[in-house]
Amino acid sequence: MQTQPIRYSFGGDEHLFAEVSEAMSLEAFFRGMSITRAIEELALPGVLDICLANASFQVRFNPDVIEPQALLETVREIEQSATAGRKIETRIIEIPVLYNDPWTHETLMRFRDRHQDPSATDLEYAARINNYADVQAFIDAHTASPWFVSMVGFVVGLPFMYQMVEQEKQLEVPKYLRPRTDTPKQTLGHGGCFACIYSVKGAGGYQMFGVTPAPIYDPQQGLDYLQDSIVFFRPGDIVQFKALERTEYDQALAEVEAGTFTLRTRQVSFDLDEYLQDPHGCKKRLQEVLNVD
Repeated sequence: MQTQPIRYSFGGDEHLFAEVSEAMSLEAFFRGMSITRAIEELALPGVLDICLANASFQVRFNPDVIEPQALLETVREIEQSATAGRKIETRIIEIPVLYNDPWTHETLMRFRDRHQDPSATDLEYAARINNYADVQAFIDAHTASPWFVSMVGFVVGLPFMYQMVEQEKQLEVPKYLRPRTDTPKQTLGHGGCFACIYSVKGAGGYQMFGVTPAPIYDPQQGLDYLQDSIVFFRPGDIVQFKALERTEYDQALAEVEAGTFTLRTRQVSFDLDEYLQDPHGCKKRLQEVLNVD
């Protein structure tokens, strides 16, 4: 199949935006990643920041140092010549979650007038519209397959995650009819086909399914897995959610307070072609790597 050309546009005086595809897919993400990595390797004077997203990317630049049209031509040349890297060295990370927790439940009940179904909780609504028998069946589906981090942003450190299942099995829920003014920190949210983790307390519109005890953004860098960066997630990370009981969640919180909490993380190779040819076998291999002690 012939690859569609990327659509470019300028945003103000300092941004070049590239739409890789109109639809999110792992292939579109990998194409954008290969181009942005090639731009980074050039280390062009005047390029200030490169931001990769689900099916697009944006380059922030100083127009006094690099002329916008010259940058565009360079990126187009990279588009034509860059080989789409389809194998990456990355991390698989186990993220513990207390689903159906009391804090997001209290919050969602305060905002039922902004929801599609005021008579149901977010999890009940998500289970029903995805044709699951009950909330537990929906949670089982949510934790059954890994999730691919396709971008980090919107607010600092917030990961957007795309479940590694066939398209017809994607869990999909709409955002709230009107955004909330409150979302607890470290809430596991879902909007469209994307999961996210709210890195800080604040406004939000995604359905709320639970909370993780794991800080994913910390300017103080108090935990071992945040020593390299105040933001934990990176595009290309693979996430496996693990459901917790309340006692396990409380124990994890105590470890966070003591500075001893850590995340189960393993280095792993991910081959897009292997995944596309055998999704179930690839996911099983990833999960086996995660569980190696």
